[in-house]
Amino acid sequence: MTETEAPDAKRGRSYPEIIKQFNSFNAKILAVVLVGCLIGYHGILRLIDGSDTCQGLLTKGRYQGDNLWQPYGCMIHSLSRIDANTCLRKTRFQTGEDTHWAFIGDSRIRQLYFEILKLVDPEAEPSIIVKDIYGNNLDQLLIDVPFRVSAIATEQTNAYSRPIEKAHSSLTYNNTDLSFRMTFYWRPVFNQSAVDLIHQLGLSKSVPNLVIAGSGAWDIKLSNGSDAVLDVYASNLEQVAKAANNWPSRISKLLWKLQDPVDSSKLSEQRQVITNDLIDEYNDIALRVLQRSRFRIWKSARLVTDGMVTADDGLHLNAVPLKHHVQMLMNMYCNERMGFDDGTCCRSAESATTLQVVTFTILLVCLTISSTWMAYRSFDLRLKQRRQSYRSIENLIEAVETQEIVKDAMANGHSVQADSLGLDDKTSTRKAAVKDVESSSRIAVTALGKLGLIMAYFYLCDRTTFFMKENKYYSHLNFWVPVGYVFALGFFFNEESRSTKVLHRDQTDEWKGWMQLVILIYHMTGASQVIPLYMQMRILVSSYLFLTGYGHLSFFWNGGSASFSRLFQVLFRMNLMTVVICLCMNRPYQSYYFVPLVSFWYLVVYIVLAIPPKVSAAICEANPVAYLYIIIKLCSLLAAITILYMSEVFFQAIFLVRPWKALFVTSDDEIHEWWFRWSLDRYSICYGMIFGLLYLNAQKFGLIDDSARHHLLSRTKIRFFVVVAALLGLGGYTAFTITCHSKPKCNEVHSYLAFLPIVSFIMLRNVFGPLRVRYSSFFAWFGKISLELFIGQYHIWLAADTHGVLVLIPNYPVLNVIVTTYILVCVAHEVHVITGQLVPLAVPADWKKTLRNVILFFLALVPIAIHDGMF
Repeated sequence: MTETEAPDAKRGRSYPEIIKQFNSFNAKILAVVLVGCLIGYHGILRLIDGSDTCQGLLTKGRYQGDNLWQPYGCMIHSLSRIDANTCLRKTRFQTGEDTHWAFIGDSRIRQLYFEILKLVDPEAEPSIIVKDIYGNNLDQLLIDVPFRVSAIATEQTNAYSRPIEKAHSSLTYNNTDLSFRMTFYWRPVFNQSAVDLIHQLGLSKSVPNLVIAGSGAWDIKLSNGSDAVLDVYASNLEQVAKAANNWPSRISKLLWKLQDPVDSSKLSEQRQVITNDLIDEYNDIALRVLQRSRFRIWKSARLVTDGMVTADDGLHLNAVPLKHHVQMLMNMYCNERMGFDDGTCCRSAESATTLQVVTFTILLVCLTISSTWMAYRSFDLRLKQRRQSYRSIENLIEAVETQEIVKDAMANGHSVQADSLGLDDKTSTRKAAVKDVESSSRIAVTALGKLGLIMAYFYLCDRTTFFMKENKYYSHLNFWVPVGYVFALGFFFNEESRSTKVLHRDQTDEWKGWMQLVILIYHMTGASQVIPLYMQMRILVSSYLFLTGYGHLSFFWNGGSASFSRLFQVLFRMNLMTVVICLCMNRPYQSYYFVPLVSFWYLVVYIVLAIPPKVSAAICEANPVAYLYIIIKLCSLLAAITILYMSEVFFQAIFLVRPWKALFVTSDDEIHEWWFRWSLDRYSICYGMIFGLLYLNAQKFGLIDDSARHHLLSRTKIRFFVVVAALLGLGGYTAFTITCHSKPKCNEVHSYLAFLPIVSFIMLRNVFGPLRVRYSSFFAWFGKISLELFIGQYHIWLAADTHGVLVLIPNYPVLNVIVTTYILVCVAHEVHVITGQLVPLAVPADWKKTLRNVILFFLALVPIAIHDGMF
C-alpha cells in the first residue's frame, strides 16, 4: 500500500474537539470576551487597591515553597551588595543628593537596621550616639550635622557595656563613597520624644528619604501587659501622625512596621507579659490611627514572620524573615532607579517612545478602516437583501430572456461576445484588476487591524502596570506535573499519517509541538537553575536548528526553487511577528533570540546551497562529481564556523558592522548575547544538513526503505544494533547532563555532543514502521504554531520579557495558567493565520514586485535606523 492509500479506517483518535475549535471564529471570540472581562476585573481592582505597585509589596504576599516570598501582584528582585551599592551611587548621580535613611524604634527596628547595613557594607560598624548626663539622647544634634564629634562616642560600647548590636543607644553610619547615611534613633516607646524627633526630621535640611518606625513591645513590657496603656499608645500615635503629616517633603517615604509575633516558650521571665494577643491589639491601634497619615502601614512585614521560627530569645527574628524585610525595603527604594528586569514592585511603567506611538497609530488606522468596512459591508448586505425582495417581475423576466438568448446562440454554434451583453473586454479586465486590488487591500488592512488589536493586548500586559506580574518559582512538582499531563494528552490523541517517510511533515510538526510545550513549561517554572533540565532544553533548541538544516537541504536536494521570492517568503514568515513586536514593545531584535538565530542560519543554508555550483539529486545522478561539490560546501561551512568561534575579535568585526549591527546587539549595545546563542548551537545546522544528505543518499541506494509501513531496516540484527546504539546515545547524554555541575563547562561541550541525542531520537522514532507512521495530532497542531507560541510567550504568558509570570487571575495560580495559556494559543493561531494572509501580498511570486516591496521596507526602516544611530 502506498503512502497515499492510508485508509481512514486505520486512523486513530483525532485530536480533541477543543483543539479543532481554535481554528474557528467562536474560540477566538471567546478569547476576546475573556480578555475584555479580565480588563474590567483588573480595572475594578485598581479602583479598590490603587495602581501603586508598592501597595502589593507592602501589604500582601505569600510564600512560594519554603522560603521564597512573593509580594502580591509584583515581582521582587533579590539585590546583592553590588546592586545595593550601585543603587545608592545612582541616586547620588541622578538627584545630586545623599541618601538618608532613618530608623526609629526599639531593638526589633535596630535588628533591621543592622541587617541592611550587613547588605550594604558588611564590614562596617556604626557609631554610637552618646547621651547627656541626664540620660537624654543627643541624636537630634546629628540630624543636620551628621559628623558632630561631641555627640558620637569614641568607644563602640555604651555605659552598660553592651555589644553594639544590643546597645540601648542611637546609632549612626555614614559612607561618603556611597553618599549614604543611615541613622537609628533609639525610641523604644513612642512618647513626646519620638514626636519631637519626627517633627524635627521633617523640618531638617537633610530630610530622610526613608523612615522606618515601629514600637509596642516595650509598651507592653513596661506596663506589665496592662490594657490601660492602650489608650495612651493610641494618643501617642495620633501625635506621631500629626507630626508626620506636617512634613513638607512629599518625596520621603514613611513606613510603620507592625509588631512581629513572639514565641512565648523562648521568652525570658521579664518578657513573658508580651503575648501575641496584646501585640495584635497594638497592631490594630496602629492600623486604625495611622491609616490616613503620611505613614504607610507595612503589613507584609508581619505576614512574612507568621509561622516562622524566631531567634533564641523568642522576641527577635531569625535570618530568613529579616532578609525578606531587607529585600522589600531595597526593592521599594531601588527598583525605579535600577530598572531590574525581574523587579516590578514600586516601579512605574515605561513611557511610550515616538516609534511606538507611530506604529500603534498606523495599526489603529488599519483597525478603524477594517471595522468601518465590515460595518458597511454588513449594512450593504442587509440593504441588498431588502431590495432583492422587492425586485420587479419585469427585471426577473428580462434576466430570463437574456439567459435564453445566450443558450440559443450557443446551441446554434455561435459565440456570444462580451460586448453583445453590454460588456467590453478591456472594461471586464479593468474591473477584474480593480476588484483584485480592492480585495488585496482589504485583506491587508484587515490583517494589520487584527494585528494591531493583538499588539495592544501585548502592550497592556507587559508595558503597563495594569496586569499583575509575579516571580517564577521552580519545584520538581511544578515542572514535572504539567509535563506529564501534556504528554498524556499527546499520547492519547494520535493518528496514522499518510506518509511513511523518515521525518515526514506530520512527524516534524509533532516534534516541534511537544518541544515547544516543554519549553513553555520550562520558562514559566524558571527551571533554568536546574542544570540537567537546562541542558535538555539546549538540546531542544538545537533540534529546531537541526530540523532547519535538514528541511532546507532536503528541499534544495529534491529540486526545490532557490528563487528570490521564496527566500523572502520564508524570512517574512519567520520575522513578521517579531519585527512588529519589536516596534510595538520597544525591544531590540536580539531580545527574541530564537528568531534571529533561525533566520541567520536559514540565510547561511540558502547561500551555501544556492550559490554555484548548485547541487541536487538530479544533478548528482547525471554527474557524480557533484557529490564532491556538496562535500566541499559543507566542509567550507564547518571551517568558517570554527574560525569565527576561535576568534571572537573576528566575530565582532563581522557582526558589529553597521547597519546590521542593530540586529545582533542588545539594548545596552552588547553583542555577548548573540555570541553566546550563536556559539552554543554553531554546528547544529550542519548536523542537520549532513544527516539529510546521508539519509537521502541511503534512501537512494537502498540502504534504508521508508516507502511503506514496514521497518526502516530489514535485517533484525542491524535494527537491534541501531536501537541499542540510540538508547546508549540518549542515556549517555542524559548521564552527561546529570554529572555536569557547571553551566559554562556544559555549554562548551554541548555544541560537540548535540547531534548524539538528536540522531538517537530520530532513529528510535523511525526505525520501527508502526511507530514511524504514527504521530500525535495534538502535538502536531501545536507544532504548526510553535514559532508564534515561542514569541508570544514573552509578553502575554510570561511577563517582564520572560523574567516573570503574567497574572490575570490573582490568588489562583492553576486557573491563571489555564486562562493565560488559552489566550496565548488563540493569539498564536490568529497571528499564524494573519501571517499566511500577508505572505502572498508582501512577497508576491513575481520577483520584480518582491524586490519593490523589499526596497520599500528598507526605506521605511531608514528613519528608524538614523534615529538609532545605525548609520
